[in-house]
Amino acid sequence: MDQPPLEILRVDARAGRHASFTLHGAGASSGIAIGYAHLVSTARLEVPQYEIAPEEVDQEIERFDSAVAQVRGEFVGLRASVPASAPAELGAFLDLHRMILDDSMLSESPRELIRTRRCNAELALVQQMDMLLARFEAIEDAYLRERKADVRQVVERVLKAMLGSGHAPPAPAHEENVVVVAHDFSPADMILFKQHQFAGFVTDLGGVTSHTAIVARSLGLPAIVGLHHARQLIRENELVIVDGAEGVLIVNPDERVLAEYRLKQSALQIERQKLRRLITAPASTLDGTPIELQANIELPDDVGAALDAGASGVGLFRTEFLFLNRDDLPGEDEQFEAYCSAVEAMRDRPVTIRTLDLGADKTLNGADRGGPNPALGLRAIRFCFAEPQMFLTQLRAILRASAFGKVRLLIPMLAHAHEIELVLQYLQQARDTLQAMGIPYDHELEVGGMIEIPAAALAVPLFIKRLDFLSIGTNDLIQYTLAIDRTDDMVAHLYDPLHPGVLQLVAGTIRTAIKSGKPVAVCGEMAGEVAYTRLLLGLGLRQFSMHPAQLLAVKQQVLRSDLPEAEALASRILRAEDPEKIRQLLGRLNA
Repeated sequence: MDQPPLEILRVDARAGRHASFTLHGAGASSGIAIGYAHLVSTARLEVPQYEIAPEEVDQEIERFDSAVAQVRGEFVGLRASVPASAPAELGAFLDLHRMILDDSMLSESPRELIRTRRCNAELALVQQMDMLLARFEAIEDAYLRERKADVRQVVERVLKAMLGSGHAPPAPAHEENVVVVAHDFSPADMILFKQHQFAGFVTDLGGVTSHTAIVARSLGLPAIVGLHHARQLIRENELVIVDGAEGVLIVNPDERVLAEYRLKQSALQIERQKLRRLITAPASTLDGTPIELQANIELPDDVGAALDAGASGVGLFRTEFLFLNRDDLPGEDEQFEAYCSAVEAMRDRPVTIRTLDLGADKTLNGADRGGPNPALGLRAIRFCFAEPQMFLTQLRAILRASAFGKVRLLIPMLAHAHEIELVLQYLQQARDTLQAMGIPYDHELEVGGMIEIPAAALAVPLFIKRLDFLSIGTNDLIQYTLAIDRTDDMVAHLYDPLHPGVLQLVAGTIRTAIKSGKPVAVCGEMAGEVAYTRLLLGLGLRQFSMHPAQLLAVKQQVLRSDLPEAEALASRILRAEDPEKIRQLLGRLNA
């Protein structure tokens, strides 16, 4: 790897390790993790990264060459086995993959990386793949851009050959002591964390409201994003401290610092245990106003955490995570089983199921990210309209699950009233199909819409006439209002939930819904931030939905809140124009 600047990183020659140093990023998930660094590649947890001893370099290059030769042989064999009657495209496809394999960036450059940086062959190959994919991104021709998938497939073949050689180090034996360090993770990668018990994670890229950070919060893992150089500066198995609240990463801490953070970690654990006493307490303000605290989930297995935190329902089931980390689409029966298991597990508590919100940073395997600007492209309900059979399959599965409990349907990224009409037409078509087959479903299924586009927030009266309830997605609403990509750490610091324009849109949506007698919730990250609980209460919000890990802290804030005081200060905050004044008033509100 590139040698970092000496003023940033020093080598302790006597100890044979890096001296202690600190990196600063954005705290994505609070808490403190103390563990040993485990470096992973950009997008694949299963690909190891480790340093090669000088005497092992030639052997590692030989291992790489052997894997490339093996895959080349596989292509030759496959090409020879193609029958003369087969379509010409099949042979051309194999020829293309062989050409990609023989490209010097994949077959030669990794050898140089292994020799100069003494990194393992898998890491060298993935880094070269990333560079090659970046070149494809710059190509204007859409067909050529799509060949990125072919590059990945070829690399995966070589990786499979190398990982099968038995040379790679085993996975960490004690995951609870492991801090995962990566350049970046996709939402699909983060879902893989649910299968592990890591202590925490840090990434070079990302913002605090990216889906990567959101899933980290759902796991209750201390996390930092936007560190820029962590993967370059940190070595495998180095001791690190992750302070998720402050966004501070300490590498090779001395004994004094380590002892200090162990005390902080113990204090946080004691505080969490105290919060658990609130699980059975009804959520209400000091004057007795009841507040609904529901949970956001990504997978049916998350229901256990929601119930364990005392959630009164599921306010957001992000169904797109059922579609990630796979090469096929889940069928109607598979989706039905997933939705039904969540509905039955919630024991008659409401479950709000959101239709697919694919696109932007969440895509199907091998799919293009949705145009030159994915956040503004073919995503969410627009993507569903473009894939009507997929959409109808999901609607039928949700309707079938509604026969087994209280289900509500939530439509993401609505911008036009006619989109609601089209959704209702598809929904009726799905109902008719089930009716004809004699399959039961809830004929009174409620349909709601997410308010996450400024145009929708400004036109709420048009939407509310056609919908049964609203849910404010503050993550995207803030992103679109402020024209800030929330996954881009270069501008993530400009992401501001307290911007006067954002507050006016949130307050106006809540006010209009209340006036119309329609339920309204906030299911974005603002709902799980204790700093904003009293502000939202003061704006009239009575239903919050957040990740289970955040629920008890928000409940504690609700129980301590004086509603009249919150309403008075929230009104003053709405009238304030100066950002500093807004933060002063918020401080008074939370005092």
